[in-house]
Order: sequence, then structure tokens, then C-alpha cells
Amino acid sequence: MERTSVVITGANKGLGLETARRLGEMGWQVFLGSRDAGRGRAAAEKLAADGIEVVVIPLDVTSDESVAAAVNLVREHTDHLDVLVNNAGAPGNVLPPAEATADELHAVYDTNVYGPVRVTHAFLPLLEASDNPRVVNVGSGGGSFGVVTDPDQPVSKMHELAYSSSKAALNMITVRYAQALPHIKFNVLTPGEVANRAYTATDMNHHTGTLTVTQGSDPIIRLATLDAGGPSGVFIDRLGPVAW
Repeated sequence: MERTSVVITGANKGLGLETARRLGEMGWQVFLGSRDAGRGRAAAEKLAADGIEVVVIPLDVTSDESVAAAVNLVREHTDHLDVLVNNAGAPGNVLPPAEATADELHAVYDTNVYGPVRVTHAFLPLLEASDNPRVVNVGSGGGSFGVVTDPDQPVSKMHELAYSSSKAALNMITVRYAQALPHIKFNVLTPGEVANRAYTATDMNHHTGTLTVTQGSDPIIRLATLDAGGPSGVFIDRLGPVAW
């Protein structure tokens, strides 16, 4: 039986690495995307020590050339792609709005918005060749208007422009893809628990979160493993639907 294939961006650490580990344990063919090839190989060695074999693909989501090369490398192993996990993300400098510049936003958008579009566009032909293609976008509760406007949510007091607006854009991109390409499942998640005001401990938040990467990756796994009758165009966390 042919193995389910998945490309995961930003998979050399944190949520991406944990997603690679969990899907690898299921017997999937995992393409571990890493902007730094050396870090990707180090991550693959960690997984190999646990009996999980992955294929490392150098992948900088901000580079057309890097993404094109990644597609060619994946094509050497498979003629289709079942799942794409757009996990790579950038927090920016968390500047107060009065100090934020267009350049500051552009740097964050290049990874969090243009990156998923760049990667999705490049891998679409391989996704189209799958019987049940799925695209999983890793968003944030900070991209939800419902969450950010709730004064009881910690993120409502994190006054910045770049990160939260980039994740809100990713939400809209997900919905528009889902509407335009109904034969491919496009969904977005936040790796946390909105109702409990909890988020995952990662390098991006200096490991201040209360959830483990395993808990945070639960909604990624849920969306990656959807069957043919699963939803498209939804926003979830590990507990269920999240308000847009």
C-alpha cells in the first residue's frame, strides 16, 4: 500500500518537528522542510534515533528558487502529495503599533502570508494528483478578531501589528482557497486552547506557553488526517471550532 505523503514547512523544531514525528509514527512518507539544511539534518537524526525516517528538503518559504527546488526534490520520491502543512512562521519584533513600519510588516508577511501562498501554489500540481489532498495552515488565536477583541484574552493586550494581522490574512487566504478549490481541503488552526487562554510553548514565545508541542500539534494532526468527507474552510484549536 502506498504511504500517505506530507510536506511540512519549518519542521526542524517545535510544532513542525513534533508533527513530523507523529505522522512518521503513523507510517507516512514525511518530507521535513527546513530553511537551514544542517538543522533539518539534525532534526532528521533525532527522529531516526526513534526509528522514524524522513526526507529532509531544504525549504525557505520566502524564496521562489528554494520552493521550486523543494518541489523537484519531492517529485524524485513521489508523483503526488497528499498533505501540505504550512507551519513555518515568524513572530516579528512585536513592536507597538506606533513604532511599526511597513518594512517591519513586510518581513513578517513574507513568511506568514506570502510564504504559504508561494508554497501552496508551487505544490498544487502534486496535491491535485492526490485522491484526498489536504492543506493545513498553522495560524494563531492572535489572528482571530473574536479573540483579539475579547478583553479577557491575553493577546488582546499584546499591542502589535505585524504578527496578528499576518495571521488574520492567513485565515482569509485559507477560506478563499477552500471556496475556489473544493476538491482540496484547506483548513487553518491555532495550536492552543482559546477557551482556556492557553498556547503552546515554542521558541517563538520563548517557551512561555503552558501546552506541550504534542498538545499543540493535536489540531494539526486532526486536520492532516481528515478523510474524504472531512470539512474544508474551518478554523479550529485542539478543543474545537474557533471564532474568526
